Amino acid sequence: MSTAIRISDPLANKARIQSRVFHRSLSGQIEYWAKMGEILEENPDLSFAFVQEIMVGREQVNAGDLTPYQFNHED
Repeated sequence: MSTAIRISDPLANKARIQSRVFHRSLSGQIEYWAKMGEILEENPDLSFAFVQEIMVGREQVNAGDLTPYQFNHED
């Protein structure tokens, strides 16, 4: 279910620009910002870049795009 909300014109313009850069819809860009904000508020010790890497990793797992990590064992 979707809900209509009002946002300021400056925020909408920034989101529109970012959505074009990252090939997202306008609502997709705002949802991305909201999700990142939620995660970062709940985890203030994590960096934005680290959270992005986690999100990319989760999507790779969901897509089945996995590469096993090979530990360097010395015998």
